[in-house]
Amino acid sequence: MSITWASSTVFARIGLSAVLIALLAACTPAPIGTGVKDPHEVQNRKIHKLNRNVDRKFLRPTSTGYGKAVPQPVRTGVSNFASNLSLPGMVVNNILQFQIEDAGTNTMRFLFNSTFGLAGLLDIATEAGIPEETTDFGETLHVWGAGEGNYVELPFLGPSTERDALGRVVDTVINPLNFVIPSSKRGVVTGSRVVTLFGNRYESSDFVDSVLYESEDSYAQARLLYLQNRRFRLGGDEQRDYFDPYEDIYGQE
Repeated sequence: MSITWASSTVFARIGLSAVLIALLAACTPAPIGTGVKDPHEVQNRKIHKLNRNVDRKFLRPTSTGYGKAVPQPVRTGVSNFASNLSLPGMVVNNILQFQIEDAGTNTMRFLFNSTFGLAGLLDIATEAGIPEETTDFGETLHVWGAGEGNYVELPFLGPSTERDALGRVVDTVINPLNFVIPSSKRGVVTGSRVVTLFGNRYESSDFVDSVLYESEDSYAQARLLYLQNRRFRLGGDEQRDYFDPYEDIYGQE
């Protein structure tokens, strides 16, 4: 089975399964998942091998070069800029989850950093006591009652579940800024996110290297960490600030 064919079947299965789950689920939060549901482990391991090769040959050396060449304040500014641009999408998810207070906080944070923070390059909002209420459409589906589904490893994106994989797709189009940013400026947005990916990989290099290259079974270790951390985040409001290393490294918003 080729990686290309395997990848297409993964996304097709994810889309069909998650949509059906969301349509049939009751509008109450789904139970937090337990155990490991990985019926397609053979295929997932092939994709994991692809992802590890991409990391070894491209992402790790590129991020190392970026981290050493670019001063930390500049890296932080780029990361702040990209993070600020993701906030309107979080506001939409806050509203869909009926978290109106969180929606107000994220809106205020976006306006504060976009003005006083020089378009988000400076995180003035955090200094002013306005935290980021992190969320995504995968969490929205959880709130709506959709179960996490099977574990999947996505090509170039890393660990996920069927529910969260669908959430990634929706998050790419749900951000209101997609409809107001001129097409001529969208390259800057995409570029900031890509550069932030390199910066996050550099900052977390010791941890990621230990998982991918020092674990006896890097696939099983990555799967365990992702599921534990994701479930912990969804477990309650008091847990939402828990650091999930894979969220930044693999590009989840």
